Amino acid sequence: MSNGILTSRLMEERRLWRKDHPYGFYARPQKNNDGSLNIRVWDVGIPGVKGTPWEYGLYKLTISFSEDYPIKPPKCKFSPPLFHPNIYPSGTVCLSILNEEEGWKPCITVKQIVLGIQQLLNEPNPASPAQAKAYELFIKDKVEYEKQIRRQARANYMSLLPRRYRHVLQESTRLTGKKSYYEEFKLFEEEKSVKGLSQG
Repeated sequence: MSNGILTSRLMEERRLWRKDHPYGFYARPQKNNDGSLNIRVWDVGIPGVKGTPWEYGLYKLTISFSEDYPIKPPKCKFSPPLFHPNIYPSGTVCLSILNEEEGWKPCITVKQIVLGIQQLLNEPNPASPAQAKAYELFIKDKVEYEKQIRRQARANYMSLLPRRYRHVLQESTRLTGKKSYYEEFKLFEEEKSVKGLSQG
């Protein structure tokens, strides 16, 4: 595929995302050293679904588009890698719509990709394991698996908090448990809203 067609498609994806994207997500091309956009590599943030063990996390993902996109699917990789049955230890996502031989179609949008990955986080596919330890725990002990996911979500959440809140949150959580953890999240949400961290 010509570079012009590739660029046009990705610029259209960018336009569509900025016009309409799901709340709490962000997706934007990386910047080169000279300040120009690297339209073929996007930084993405995927929020955990409310009411699930993934709640309150904002999981960072890189989407890389090859010169054959959209004939071939992009590569999606979490950084840092996540503990999950369908995420390789490298952080690469194993999902049918990202597999050229399974569910990929050139019409699939960036929005559809990130929503599909968000759903996968809380609904692993045991038929397509990519990470042995996470897969085994998910199959054998879902209670312990969910505890592990909650610990991961909390660590992710802590990394997102403004530095001045972290010590307060750690201490209040140690003394009073989960309740203060959830209450403190409101402070981060307020600051995130002010800074526009949820915007694409």
